Amino acid sequence: MKMGSKTIATGLLLVGLVLVNYLASSLPVRVDATADSIYSLSEGTRKMLGKIEEPVSIDLYFSKDASGLPIAYKNYAARVQEMLRQYVRASRGKLTLNVVNPRPDTPEEEKATAAGLTPQVAQQGGEPFFFGLIVTQADQQKNIPAFTPQREQFLEYDLSKLIYSVQQLDKRKLGLLTSLPLQGTSPQEMQMMMMMRRQPQPSQMVMSELEQSFKIVTVEATATELPADLDALMVVHPQNVSPKLQFAIDQFLLGGKPVFVAVDPSSQHFKRQSNPQQMMMGGGVQNVSSDLATLLNAYEVAYDSQKVVGDLENATQVQTGGGGVARYPVWLSLSNRQLFNSKSLATAQLSSLMFIESGSISQKAGGSLTFTPLVETSSQAGDTPSMMLQFAQPDDVAKQITPSGKKTIAALVTGKFKSAFPDGAPKDDKPADDPAKKDEAKKDDAKKEEAKSAPSLKESKGTSTLFVIADTDWLFDDYSVRKFNFFGQTAAQPFNDNLAFAANTVEFLGGSQDLITIRGKGTSLRPFDVVRKMEAEAQKQYQAKLTELDNRLQQVQTKLSELQGKKGEGNRLVATPEMAKAIEDFQKQQATMRGERREIRRALREDIDRLENRLLVVNLLATPLLVGVFGFWFYQQRRK
Repeated sequence: MKMGSKTIATGLLLVGLVLVNYLASSLPVRVDATADSIYSLSEGTRKMLGKIEEPVSIDLYFSKDASGLPIAYKNYAARVQEMLRQYVRASRGKLTLNVVNPRPDTPEEEKATAAGLTPQVAQQGGEPFFFGLIVTQADQQKNIPAFTPQREQFLEYDLSKLIYSVQQLDKRKLGLLTSLPLQGTSPQEMQMMMMMRRQPQPSQMVMSELEQSFKIVTVEATATELPADLDALMVVHPQNVSPKLQFAIDQFLLGGKPVFVAVDPSSQHFKRQSNPQQMMMGGGVQNVSSDLATLLNAYEVAYDSQKVVGDLENATQVQTGGGGVARYPVWLSLSNRQLFNSKSLATAQLSSLMFIESGSISQKAGGSLTFTPLVETSSQAGDTPSMMLQFAQPDDVAKQITPSGKKTIAALVTGKFKSAFPDGAPKDDKPADDPAKKDEAKKDDAKKEEAKSAPSLKESKGTSTLFVIADTDWLFDDYSVRKFNFFGQTAAQPFNDNLAFAANTVEFLGGSQDLITIRGKGTSLRPFDVVRKMEAEAQKQYQAKLTELDNRLQQVQTKLSELQGKKGEGNRLVATPEMAKAIEDFQKQQATMRGERREIRRALREDIDRLENRLLVVNLLATPLLVGVFGFWFYQQRRK
């Protein structure tokens, strides 16, 4: 009977453990102790999920039974699945998750293919597998064709963006204010160019990229207000922007809508159109530089429209007039990924960017806004006046550059902005004698009276977002793609990431304000930094000995090969006793040196092995010790 009671007690204990584990996994309370909170949903995602009106269905396709599937993909699939479960819990019934295993030759595989998911092959000889996502709301369907562990740090953003985009029935509106022909030569300019016998310019590919996600709405520099219902605004090389339009831009930004601003101290487009004779006579070059001084100064952005950045380390090689090649430091070819912000969604996965005679920006001293550099130069960068470049040869430009440290080319400014127009809208100019203009002035006065009922904003309603970049030439095809003829059609191949940078930035800014708050997180694959440092230190300590020993061993092997290669008649080695003795000595030295090399390499890992053994012991003994301590404490409490 006593034995039966113990058996029942043991069984009840096991059942209790199972129930406790089940209840613990079911509770909505979780603790994320990771450095970057990679297992927690950000506040922006939670707000976005709280705004879902119609139910959304999520189908995760993963071929978990595929042969040759790497363990990294299996682990990442579990990571994606757990993240999606958090979305479902946070949505309060608005999201449903279905995990599908699309085996070969099944309806599930056909559905995955029809929805646009892309089969992947992780290794040679492995079986193709699906690892993608389909999100559906009513008749709207969007997908992620293929997940990859390399993009893990942006997993939350990608999922949130997909769920947000499936709820949008119409394209978002992007306002475009520019003095550059990004959309191609306008009909008004076409006649003038034909009279001047100049070739009309086609639309730049960056506009084709943006038109995939946005409806482009053109804004003229002479306008007094922005079009209604814009989701984002893109201002590129602004020229002669009316004060009223600047006020409208200010209010647009303070109202919570994102603004993209690209200014330039030296636009190549306008430099090509300038008159060299006029320049020689001191007439200057019109429209080469651009600025929005009133707005940028109010937004704590320091920018000099008369200075160009040169980087001696990232100079581009260009053809000189004499047919040679020279490094041109004001044409920046940035290919070091450390120069791009690894935490920003716009720049984290870029590999190379090219900027032409760009300026630099920085945050004014004492600023309260958050200034986040996205693209920087190397420390071998300096400034030079833009006018000095007009007559200097590429070989001589480098002599004008005095390195003064890193320069910021592009940055994201966020926070609560103060208005650039604290006194309200700028006053109207005096009306002209023209009756038509008087009528327009009257209409403007009427609008102004209406606007009095809605006072202007003096500060941002919430968090506002401004992207600033001190170059505009990077948006042109000449500096981003190679065009070629493909079966009678013009095709283009990017030779850097300029197009991707533009699309990433505007797509990021034009999304939901909730999405803008989501930042890139860390990865679940945590590098063992302690071991890496130990390996580097050990390598540094023993490398000299190892190099010396390898050189000596190479010499011995060379001499040994020479001696053994001296063959006589019948392809047989003819050796004197002295030669035989030398060969034997060299063979002994070779064996000894190889042993020494093994000892040095073993010493390289000695400290690391000791650390691994300590961690192994801690892992094995920590749990029993904790249980024992708790048991002893519990025993003492019961005795009391």
